[in-house]
Amino acid sequence: MSRRGWTLLLALGAIWGIPYLLIKVAVEADVTPAAIVLTRTGLGAVLLLPFAVRHGGLRVVLTHWRPALAFAVLEIVGPWLLLSNAERTLSSSTTGLLVATVPIGAVVLGRLVGDRRPVGTTRWVGLLVGLGGVALLLGPGAAGGDPWAVAQVLLAAVGYATAPMIADRWLREVPTVPLTAACLALAALVYAPVVALTGPHPVPPASAVLALVVLGVVCTALAFTLFFALIAEVGAARSTLVAYLNPVVAVTLGALVLDEAITPGVVGAAALILLGSAAASRRRPEPVQEPRDVEARPEIGRDEPAPVMPRRPPG
Repeated sequence: MSRRGWTLLLALGAIWGIPYLLIKVAVEADVTPAAIVLTRTGLGAVLLLPFAVRHGGLRVVLTHWRPALAFAVLEIVGPWLLLSNAERTLSSSTTGLLVATVPIGAVVLGRLVGDRRPVGTTRWVGLLVGLGGVALLLGPGAAGGDPWAVAQVLLAAVGYATAPMIADRWLREVPTVPLTAACLALAALVYAPVVALTGPHPVPPASAVLALVVLGVVCTALAFTLFFALIAEVGAARSTLVAYLNPVVAVTLGALVLDEAITPGVVGAAALILLGSAAASRRRPEPVQEPRDVEARPEIGRDEPAPVMPRRPPG
């Protein structure tokens, strides 16, 4: 990987590990989950829509509106509200670690929807190890004693695991910037009436306002722009490595900024979830066949998937 590729990867890993901290700051200032999602998606849409319109990509999104709608619901509309609501009781580090189970969910969902490609022993062991990490994280007295909050994060992880399957099957022809801008705008339109009907809302303190601005500008608009540059530099397959950096950043920031405890259980759970997720998402290399006398037909796009949305979306 080039130096530019490593720089983009590390920058994006850090940026997408920050949202859990910012969401925690906002919910502790009594900003409602719907208002958090509205602010984040609204700012992101305002910044990205001009680029989407300039390149004419929104017309392509409209011709694929059904899968685009499903993608938006599973990637943004549902998960971002669930995560914001869960962090009312869960720590930011616990939330980040639970979201790291997305690769595990992708393996299970792939089998349920008909993926019959061979799954090696390493992937199955990784699945069990990752689930063991979740069980350790949710042991007695852990997770804030709120099983519903944990369930919300795991539901968000299911959405993050499902949305890329939709994008990979039905949205390959849609440019990524217009797709992202349209999904953010849709989410903002969904939550705008919710926030309006549940008002009036108190003016949040400066710390919460700053957290929301950074969440929308840096962790949404800028992060997606960097992600597209990362795909162009290293390819879609290697770009998913960012999924294993986010939880480390989330746990570190939770401890340094919010004084969240890093217990031996959290460290052990983090190791099991990250190692298990890495193993569960590993695929066997395709066997290389020797060419015969007749000319072989090249297989376009076999080893490098199209640049669709990440399997570990920002939280």
